[in-house]
Amino acid sequence: MKKLFEKNEVMFAVVLIIIYVVGSSVILNISDDELVQNIAAAAFNAVMTVFLLVFIRKNALMKHIGLCRSEVSAARMWFYIPLVICAAGSLCFGIGLEMSPTATVFRTVKMLFVGFLEEVIFRGFLFKGISKSNVTRAIVISSVTFGVGHIVNLFNGYDLFYNIMQIIFAVAVGFLLVFIFHRTGSLIACIGFHSLNNCVTGFTTAEYLIKALGSEETASIVLVGVKIVVIVIYMLYVIKLPKRQPTADTTRVH
Repeated sequence: MKKLFEKNEVMFAVVLIIIYVVGSSVILNISDDELVQNIAAAAFNAVMTVFLLVFIRKNALMKHIGLCRSEVSAARMWFYIPLVICAAGSLCFGIGLEMSPTATVFRTVKMLFVGFLEEVIFRGFLFKGISKSNVTRAIVISSVTFGVGHIVNLFNGYDLFYNIMQIIFAVAVGFLLVFIFHRTGSLIACIGFHSLNNCVTGFTTAEYLIKALGSEETASIVLVGVKIVVIVIYMLYVIKLPKRQPTADTTRVH
């Protein structure tokens, strides 16, 4: 992996994406028991997280990959309140457990690792690798790839309608987070949002919104629509922030 990273960071990211997607899909199909699925997925994600952290620290890639403090103050970033609204706002419309308490605990652990892994792979390695030649292309490819990549959930039992809504939301989120990373030089807020957003989905039922609108599909469209409006407004603000002064990339793999 070290030699691959040295030779081609984009290909390194692609290999990580393949391992992550295929591994996650295989684990989801090893059993019909939700508890077993979540325990196995949590273990798999934990192993990948440890591997990447060791690789990143050993090769002095913390700043390169964005595992560092933001170069823009939290106040200037509106204290990331729009991210909190997008991630946790749906809890206002109904709270409950989709599965047993034990399965929920392991699902939450799994999702915390997912937030780290997907940000480091898509916003970190993939974006950084492509941006060496073209930043605009890197923004588009890393964001769209992240969103469309969720289509794999369709093969893991997701309903087509909800999978499409998930992809639309993920593409929008992908663009917002890559702009935050590009402007601040840090993935910390992105990882925090991603983990929180994923964890919240296991506790929200949108019960009150469904009753008010008459169907789950309509409620989903409204929720995603409102979140995307918040994302677009915040993204336009982030885009207008002064660009960071470029610094020499002294990244080396030792």
